[in-house]
Amino acid sequence: MEIKKKDLDQYSNKIYDAIIIGGGAGGLSAGIYLQRFCLSSLIIDKGKARSFWMQELHNYLGLPSDTPGRNLLKQGKQQYEEVNGHLLNGYVEEITEEDEHFLVKVKVGRQNTIETTFKAKYIVAASGIIDHLPPLEDMKNVFDYAGYNLHVCMVCDGYEMVGKKCGFIAGSEASIREMIWNLSWFTPHITIFTHGLFEMSPELKEILAENNFSVVETPIKQFLGHDHQMSGIELIDGTIIKVETGLISMGSKYHNTYLENFDLERKGGNLITDKMCRTSHPRIFAIGDLKVGLNQVVIAAGDGALSATQIWRDLCRKSHHKQPL
Repeated sequence: MEIKKKDLDQYSNKIYDAIIIGGGAGGLSAGIYLQRFCLSSLIIDKGKARSFWMQELHNYLGLPSDTPGRNLLKQGKQQYEEVNGHLLNGYVEEITEEDEHFLVKVKVGRQNTIETTFKAKYIVAASGIIDHLPPLEDMKNVFDYAGYNLHVCMVCDGYEMVGKKCGFIAGSEASIREMIWNLSWFTPHITIFTHGLFEMSPELKEILAENNFSVVETPIKQFLGHDHQMSGIELIDGTIIKVETGLISMGSKYHNTYLENFDLERKGGNLITDKMCRTSHPRIFAIGDLKVGLNQVVIAAGDGALSATQIWRDLCRKSHHKQPL
């Protein structure tokens, strides 16, 4: 059931077993499992999960390879509502802890915004990440190709680049050092674009030259192609470099600022969890792209099942302790 703005007061005093921040594949999976365990859950989703932008889910077991990510999310939302889960379109600003409950502060509505607070015993952070894209004057030009043959995940899409001329768009020297050798597993035909964002060290330039990797430091003007298939990259000086595919590695923004009140263990931008996705706080779970691991839709969905199962085990155990033997 989707909670409407006009009905918020009816739910502000309810204590949910778990509140899930993020309605992507991981969050929906967690919600479905929680409801099946006869627990109460609320998914708070700001919209546009990372998988929403995936034009074709080529690596999700059992689905046709041309299934758009938005179709997967639509079906997942229907399944969640069928098991009587609560869903709210809103933006989580802050989470605090009071006794044995979390207080989740939420902004609802882009116009005539309402602020409200929900309560929960457990939190599942499933709000994911958003990839940084090349900052072009016409950003629509980026979205014409991103998610088609201009990729952001080598693990997902490396096999689609095999033997092709690839434009590798890097956001830092570190991203080149981290990614280039793995990318060369799939294709040796790589041109590295820095977009003029950073200076590359002479040492790295020499290593790249020795391995026949081309480097272009002139900023990009636009991508070229048709029918969402990129075929070239035009620089601001008018030079056109032909490519058959592309990979963007410019870093990501982690949507987890609402957890700043908690001193959670991290590794870089990711939250460290145990095998059941529990963070260093016993009642906060992190799933999908927020945690250390692979950024894959199928992994996020599995994480949702794990976190929900552990929350059920925790609550079941607490319930048993209250029962006389």
